[in-house]
Amino acid sequence: MSPLITLRVPATSANLGSGFDTIGMAVSLYNIFKVTELLPEGEYKIEAHGEGARELSDPAANLVIKAYEDTCRRWGVKGPGFSMWCHNIIPLCRGLGSSAGAVVAGVLIAKYLTSHTDDEAELLRAMTLIEGHPDNVAPCYLGGMVVSCWDGENLRYVNLPALPPEVLCVVAVPDEQVKTSDARKALPKQVPFEDAVFNLGRAALLTAAWATGKWDYLKWGMDDRLHQQYRSKLFSGGEAIFSSVQKIPECISVAISGSGPSVIALVNGATQKVAEAMCRTFTEHGVRSQFFVLDGSAQGAKVDIDMGLEDEIAKVRGLNK
Repeated sequence: MSPLITLRVPATSANLGSGFDTIGMAVSLYNIFKVTELLPEGEYKIEAHGEGARELSDPAANLVIKAYEDTCRRWGVKGPGFSMWCHNIIPLCRGLGSSAGAVVAGVLIAKYLTSHTDDEAELLRAMTLIEGHPDNVAPCYLGGMVVSCWDGENLRYVNLPALPPEVLCVVAVPDEQVKTSDARKALPKQVPFEDAVFNLGRAALLTAAWATGKWDYLKWGMDDRLHQQYRSKLFSGGEAIFSSVQKIPECISVAISGSGPSVIALVNGATQKVAEAMCRTFTEHGVRSQFFVLDGSAQGAKVDIDMGLEDEIAKVRGLNK
């Protein structure tokens, strides 16, 4: 029997240096979620494989289920329970948007299991309300590079042009975890005025350079004084990896991915030297790591719907009466 709903959601790299809480990009590493059977309201079964399979097999601990139920409540609708199969490739708590992928999946499952009719902007707003900020959910849902602005209620966002094919993303993932809450606590309550001005200029340059294809400007554009100097202290090798990678000619720019500890480099040309330098730095600081070479213009969330979904929803609604 074919799945009723199949979703593929990409990993994301947010913050991107000067783009703290506003800029993120999708990368070509994907989690797969399949709704295989509908169940009575409030009942869930999960078969999880890959990253975090043990804990994510518990419906009470699974963020997809939480996002689904939160969304149904927010919309004032009742949705059926379901059985879900998932294969998690995106590393957990590594700054690659694993939680954003779960939120996007949960909201989209709610859309299709309740026949909700919100447009793209309203769906993204629902995702942001759950995640707390849009810089991961926006590129996860839309794909590519997205600049977003959120005031707690209203959301504005712009998709920037795709990276050219010759520019790839090298992501080094150390065998450590950084919780987003801990990364937030590491940030100061206030920053010097000159640091704020520094980041305003860099973020403006980053978006302008990206929009016009001036990739050589990204070295400046992704420079930062608001968060990376504080968050780099939270993981082994964090304070050393920038200098070891930036001096490689093929490296356009480098940044902490999300809240870390993964580090992302944009590379124009051969990726081997950059990948080796990143992993060597982690090794020198006593941490094992792996790396991915990814496309930074990845497609956003992809949804396939089985033709028989509406009939199955009608059956479950009949059972719930």
